[in-house]
Amino acid sequence: MKKINLLLVLLFACQFIVAQKLITSEEVMLKNDSIILPGTLTYNKELKQQPLVIFIHGSGNVDRNGNQLGLANANYIRQLADSLNQRDIAFYRYDKRSANWLNLRFMMKDLNFVRFVDDAKIAINNFKDDKRFSNITLIGHSQGSLVAMLASTDYVDKYVSLAGPADPIDVIMVKQLKIQNDTLGIKAEVHFKELKDSGTIEDVDPKLISVFAKPNQPFFKTWMAYNPSEEIKKLTIPILILNGDKDLQVFESDAKGLHQANPKSELVIIPNMNHVLKRINLDEDNEKSYKSPDYPLSEILINTLETFIKK
Repeated sequence: MKKINLLLVLLFACQFIVAQKLITSEEVMLKNDSIILPGTLTYNKELKQQPLVIFIHGSGNVDRNGNQLGLANANYIRQLADSLNQRDIAFYRYDKRSANWLNLRFMMKDLNFVRFVDDAKIAINNFKDDKRFSNITLIGHSQGSLVAMLASTDYVDKYVSLAGPADPIDVIMVKQLKIQNDTLGIKAEVHFKELKDSGTIEDVDPKLISVFAKPNQPFFKTWMAYNPSEEIKKLTIPILILNGDKDLQVFESDAKGLHQANPKSELVIIPNMNHVLKRINLDEDNEKSYKSPDYPLSEILINTLETFIKK
């Protein structure tokens, strides 16, 4: 009996090693002028062709794995790549320009939201003629949902909004601040209007200086110029809109708003999934999952993406 068990263990181990060898990883260094955008492409090398996902990250200094120094260590982008790779879907993920300290001195000279779109288009252009891939799906997560909408050029075949807001950033932030402090929210609303009308805010409320500091103002001005619910109307490619019902940052109402704006889209609300795509059974584990890679991704998410991408 012990010999048989040992044989089974060895057999399963060999199968696992063989399966892992199917996935090839390539480091890809892209550049947007002086900005460097290192990334990783993973795919099944034994297949003649397979669909490709290009992942566009959310706000903050997010790296290609879905981690932010000192803030998050969920590893969710890497886990999503591994999961889709096992289903014969290639995956390209790159470090957001703000995740690399070497880019900071160049970014400070040009704080424009559209530069994230330019970065995404560079990634798309890099793979558009690659014969290894049958089509390209953009997955935009959180802030990246809008970035991916704007980057969906003729070379993109499908688009996924993953936990994407439906409102412009000024509307979102005013709502969030009013929940915390109504007076502060009203003051932020006045600041955003001044920024929209004049391009700058002369006298920033000290309580809001971390938001409306001078270096941040041009970035917010260019970001708030875009309304996701208007931009999604312009897309004619297949659209999948996903949101988790445990998401503490972007809500089901956002996903429904985007779907209402483009009724041809497919809408799926995923039970027990939070903002970093993890399956959360206990509410107290929601925020904990941001700091740990040990929480599993939602299996419903993986199944839904596979079906849409391969359709």
